[in-house]
This record gives sequence, C-alpha cells and structure tokens, in this order.
Amino acid sequence: MSNYTVERIKVATPDKVELMTKVFKPNEEIKDNLVVVLVHPYSILGGRQALLKGIASGLAENGHRAVTFDMRGVGESTGRASLTGFAEVKDVIAVCNWVSEHLDSHRILLVGSSAGAPIAGSAVDQIEQVVGYVSLGYPFGMMASILFGRHHKAILQSSKPKLFVMGTRDGFTSVKQLNNKLSSAAGRNEIYLMEGVSHFEMEGPAYDAEMVKLILKFISSL
Repeated sequence: MSNYTVERIKVATPDKVELMTKVFKPNEEIKDNLVVVLVHPYSILGGRQALLKGIASGLAENGHRAVTFDMRGVGESTGRASLTGFAEVKDVIAVCNWVSEHLDSHRILLVGSSAGAPIAGSAVDQIEQVVGYVSLGYPFGMMASILFGRHHKAILQSSKPKLFVMGTRDGFTSVKQLNNKLSSAAGRNEIYLMEGVSHFEMEGPAYDAEMVKLILKFISSL
C-alpha cells in the first residue's frame, strides 16, 4: 500500500490545449506548501510524464506534493508537439498557474528532465511563484543547441537558485561545456555530477531514488 495518492486532472492552456496532469499527494502530513512541478523529456523522442512517476512518487512519500503532466501532443494531451519546445513553455506556465490557484501554493520548484530542462528553464522567470529550478541532464552541447539553444539565455540570466545534475558520461553535454555555460550565470548555481553515468541512464528508474534525495536537499536550502 503506497502512502500517497494520485489525482488525474486536465489543465487548459490559453491557446486551448488540454494537458493530462497528475497530482501526487502525500497521505500523511504535507511538509510545506511548496509543490514540485516536473517537466518530462523531449516529446518527439518519446518523452512523457510516466518517465517521472518514480521521482514524483518518491517526493510524495517524503511529504511533498508533486505534479507531472504530458506536454501538448503527448498521451491524452491535445495539441501538437513542437520541434524546439517553445510552445511547450506555455504548457509549463499553465500547469504552474493551475498549481498556484488550485493547490494553494505560492512556492513552486520547477524540475526539468533532459529536453524538459530548457523548456522549464524558459518558464522560470515567467512564473512569480517559482522559487527554484532543478535541471536533470540539461542538453547544453553543440548538437542539442541547434534545437534548444534559444532557451539557454532565460535560465542563465535568472537570479533564482538553480541546481544542475548531470552524468559525467552525458552524450549531449560535457562537464567542460556545463561549467563554461554556468560560469557567467546569474544567481546561485549548484552542480552535482554523477560519476560514470550517461544521459539516458540518469533518466532511467535506477536513479530515481538518488534524484529524489538531491531534490529534497535542494528544497531544504530554499
């Protein structure tokens, strides 16, 4: 018997897309009013909210409400996925606005996985309630930048606290590229490197528990 419950709801965006959304709620006492909103990997390569279930449920088991959702064009969400992720920024903002209004939360932590990281990063300063940001494998490398390069500026210029988690064998971004990008970033920036771990390994369920621990530690610093 799990010690959390999951509620399924649909969130509407201003451009009339409906997003299938899941709210993971602790059965025991909620620790604070901070809600973690998780943004899944690249829709076009099979990214979906189910990939984040392990992290969301782990957070709920530790007393924090967590929200996952399928971005436009994925699963039961309507609309069409975009190539560069800019339409999906609207999805992140819509879900965060719903969280603020319906879960009575004035503090949101945005967590983006893989291509979900640049998408979430572009939304951070467009949502007043967002108090911090966690990237799990941000694709800063040259090839990925063809698609997501225009997202970089928004998160690097944000003064909100940021944590960048990456495997040292990430095939999209080298440790040197990550350090170079963050050298001029505004605000508080933390890096956590997972030795010998690749990009897609880190996305897998084997590392969910470690991701939960890192997110919980970051929450305690906000």
